[in-house]
Amino acid sequence: MPEVIVAVLAGLAVCQLALFLTTVYLHRTLAHRALRLRRGLSLACRSVLWITTGIKARQWVAVHRKHHAHTDVEGDPHSPVLRGYLAVQFGNVGMYRTVANDDATVARYARDIPVDRWDRVLFDHSLVGLSIGIGGLCLMFGWRLGLLAAGVHTVTYLFLNGAVNAVGHRFGSRPYRGFATNNQWLAWLTAGEGLHNNHHAAPTSANLALGRHEFDPSWPAISVARRLGWLTVRHVGIHLSAQDPERTEVAA
Repeated sequence: MPEVIVAVLAGLAVCQLALFLTTVYLHRTLAHRALRLRRGLSLACRSVLWITTGIKARQWVAVHRKHHAHTDVEGDPHSPVLRGYLAVQFGNVGMYRTVANDDATVARYARDIPVDRWDRVLFDHSLVGLSIGIGGLCLMFGWRLGLLAAGVHTVTYLFLNGAVNAVGHRFGSRPYRGFATNNQWLAWLTAGEGLHNNHHAAPTSANLALGRHEFDPSWPAISVARRLGWLTVRHVGIHLSAQDPERTEVAA
């Protein structure tokens, strides 16, 4: 039994690592250019995401940018306002894949992220990356516990990503206008992504915590990396988008 617990904890740890890299690299760096990573750090992030999620960066960016272009209106890839909370919470991965596999959408929304040699050799081969990741867990814990850890990671990662889109557009506080919401408890579980209303109000902000009593779990790591010279931050402070010129209430 203790070995099972260790495997479960390992799966949760891998999930948190993947969530952290998703928000820092895919979301804040690539999709919104809120950060600029040094080349070595960027390659490291791509590599770890490859073996933990198999995600193709340009596809993720295209889906997310389309979400911002059509937030909670027709064209949004995964809006609970249009499709219902349960459909997005449990079917988010299917909605994501539908848009990610549309070459025209990827070409339109991720034109600044061309396929490079690393993609051709490694990162476009999702099953290879996932096989390496799962194989590593099996080497560490044995095949049974390794598969358990991989399963815990996969289910938790998909569920929490679904929650960012489902919970984050249905339940919580709205200090800025729009359907997106803030849930600090979800931010703790998703490396800051639960502060979703803030993100839609200031999409180019590298820090998702904009109000008092809010905390972005990824920001301390970003701050340390910035001091070490590993990355640069686009701007410090709150830069609201045109559609959100002011707060509509005091954040909880």
